[in-house]
Amino acid sequence: MEQAKDIRPMKSFSKDVIALEKGKLPPQAIDLEEAVLGAMMIDKKGIDEVIDILQPEAFYKEAHKYIFEAIDQLFVSNQPIDLLTVSTQLRTNGKLDLVGGDYYLVGLTQRITSSAHIEFHSRIILQKFIQRSLIRISNEIIEDAYDETSDVFDLLDKAEAKLYEVTQGNIKKSSETAQSLVAQAKKRIEEISTKEGLSGIPTGFHKLDDLTSGWQPSDLIIIAARPGMGKTAFVLSMARNIAIDSGAGVAFFSLEMSSVQLITRLISSETGLSSEKLRTGKLETHEWEQLNVKVKDLERAPLYIDDTPSLSIFDLRAKARRLASQHGIKLIIIDYLQLMTAGGNQKGGGNREQEISTISRNLKALAKELDIPVIALSQLSRAVETRGTSKRPLLSDLRESGAIEQDADIVSFIYRPEYYKIDEWDDELGGSTTGQGEFIVAKHRNGGLDNIRLKFLGHFGKFDNLDSDLSSSDVFGSSMNTNEGYGNSRNFANSLPPADDVFGRSSINDDDVPF
Repeated sequence: MEQAKDIRPMKSFSKDVIALEKGKLPPQAIDLEEAVLGAMMIDKKGIDEVIDILQPEAFYKEAHKYIFEAIDQLFVSNQPIDLLTVSTQLRTNGKLDLVGGDYYLVGLTQRITSSAHIEFHSRIILQKFIQRSLIRISNEIIEDAYDETSDVFDLLDKAEAKLYEVTQGNIKKSSETAQSLVAQAKKRIEEISTKEGLSGIPTGFHKLDDLTSGWQPSDLIIIAARPGMGKTAFVLSMARNIAIDSGAGVAFFSLEMSSVQLITRLISSETGLSSEKLRTGKLETHEWEQLNVKVKDLERAPLYIDDTPSLSIFDLRAKARRLASQHGIKLIIIDYLQLMTAGGNQKGGGNREQEISTISRNLKALAKELDIPVIALSQLSRAVETRGTSKRPLLSDLRESGAIEQDADIVSFIYRPEYYKIDEWDDELGGSTTGQGEFIVAKHRNGGLDNIRLKFLGHFGKFDNLDSDLSSSDVFGSSMNTNEGYGNSRNFANSLPPADDVFGRSSINDDDVPF
């Protein structure tokens, strides 16, 4: 009984606090709203300065929302904007009487003589809007927090998502008109046409970039393979190309390897020093100099590595939002999907396929929310290795494939026949498989499919472009007759450490893990 008495006053107090907060006058700047709208109707320069800062919801007075909405519609359709055209647009929208008629519009234009300081005024209006949004969101969080049926992790994720929207100054609209969307699409096409290069984030792999035009914003890309194929090596090579060559920020969430192990593999790739030498630290004097000089670009690269184990999808989204806000990251990589947990109210021993479905759905939502590509590595089932001569993976080999295949914009595989001791390619191009891998694009929602051959350098744990004019011995930079280095490519391949050693595989990759 005493416990019940303690709880009731607390809930009552909460409602009183919320009611008191709602009773206050919300932050507003009506006079500045009038000045900005009046300036927009008398000076085109004023429109150009504030049209990207404000949106109808930023205005406190309902009539001002309708007026700005009419101005925005005229701006999008490239129509002249003045007192008469705004009046006509409001009449078309059926809102002229709601704003007070032509008399009110004339009054707005008489309050101001020029568009001086209009940008400063509009930013104050935006600040008041953000304050009102924070009050609204805070009250919603308080009410949800007192709901005993709410899951605390869902509540945290929802709260952080709402605050992130405010931080970005991009409060979600309920919907957008086709007219507005067409204008945005045309603007993006025009921007792409003036650029030399790709519309998305370049991977550094030429044929892949030709196929995809780079990784596109809001896309979820799945890269799947069996253990030992080089999933981590591929995405590390790609992260290096994006962060160093393109200067775009990359967030790498590693649930399997430590951040120091990953950066050591990148150092090996960047310096040309084998991973074995870096592991043992047995470097010659000139190799120490090589190490110190060639890591400079890597040190300056906008690459952020998080090696939190058993990361939940909610923690990942929170971390990704902060990285996007603080560092402007342009790509997220997760290594790998099956090591993540759904978090929230998921209980142990539940349906793993449902959990993976929740994770993949949230990864797609994260890509759309941040408007950047998200790449998730995934394991393939053992069915690949039980097949006959061809070990090339298929979509049906994806673990928990239904949800992953459905949510992903691109599903791709990494395949190295050499790992299975297959010496010749089984496609129409043929040739030796030594030192080569294949990037298979099996699903591409917005483009074509292809199998792209790449060079694989096992001693550096990296992938690179495969030039068609290179022979198999040239791939490793040595000839058949030289007595220096590794000799021919076949001997070099045989001299490599075991695959487990090259890739740093652990038992967590084995099929005994119940994923």
